[in-house]
Amino acid sequence: MPVPFSPATAEQAVAVVEAVAVYGQPTNVDVVMEFSDLPREQAEAALNLAADLGLLSHAGGTFEVASPLCRLLSTANQMQKAVVLRLVLESYRPFVVFRERLIATNLAQSAAQQTKAILDLGSHREAIKDTLISLGTYSHALITEGGGRYRPEEQASDNPLEALAQTCRDDASAEARIREQLGPDASTSSSRDEVIVPLADALLRAKSGDSRGAVVTAGNAIESYLDDLATQKSVSLSGATGINAKLDRFDRAGTLPKKLVHVGKYLGHIRNAADHGTDADVGASWSIRKETGIEYVFVACSFVAAAVARARGNPPVI
Repeated sequence: MPVPFSPATAEQAVAVVEAVAVYGQPTNVDVVMEFSDLPREQAEAALNLAADLGLLSHAGGTFEVASPLCRLLSTANQMQKAVVLRLVLESYRPFVVFRERLIATNLAQSAAQQTKAILDLGSHREAIKDTLISLGTYSHALITEGGGRYRPEEQASDNPLEALAQTCRDDASAEARIREQLGPDASTSSSRDEVIVPLADALLRAKSGDSRGAVVTAGNAIESYLDDLATQKSVSLSGATGINAKLDRFDRAGTLPKKLVHVGKYLGHIRNAADHGTDADVGASWSIRKETGIEYVFVACSFVAAAVARARGNPPVI
């Protein structure tokens, strides 16, 4: 059986992985196109390449995260992205074979042709070559020598495991900060995977300047919290999509005070501005200020903390 191979660039593959990771649920091509600003053909090719690499899985026309490394690719730190992709490539057979044949032939074109033959790849030799070179140079696993020639990097990248360890330390610090911001009641009662970790990820994005990603990720956490609260309070969210529509259901049910609903609506409207492309009211897409990205995460924490306090019958706090 031929080995799956989808021609695309490393930059496109990383971009679509980030889109799926930020969306946080099974994601279709249209959402990825909007988030990563890629034409459909390129978005589809990049999604398939990410699946070939083992970063994403797909079924029924949607894609979702298949590796914890995806979270480490969702960063503005280019060196971290390179380190993660280089680790992935060590178990990606087309690249391993290509690198071996590149050492043997010293010609990328010949190495690609031989890789195609050895693995029975269906794509054209040039598409195979371009994709594997893109992956290799992006991850610093291949070095450009000029004149269309490349060679494998013989030196190990600078402490790749230390780079990942630092990322884990950053993640742990961000999670601790989010738990502190939520307070003990909300921290212990909120889902770690669906609320706390996404809020921590949003905080890291905001700190790195990815304000749009911070808003989308934290907004997803708020939606997840509202879904859980609806289950606890027997509020029907059937047909309600998005933060604002769900808050309207809580408002009608009298489950959340109006002041808290309006705080939540702030989160909903900013999330819509970040995630919905061109706004008909202004005829353009909204830019998200770095300060807004940071503020959004902390307002999200305050909203969850206040909602938890109210659900537990504690005195109103905001």
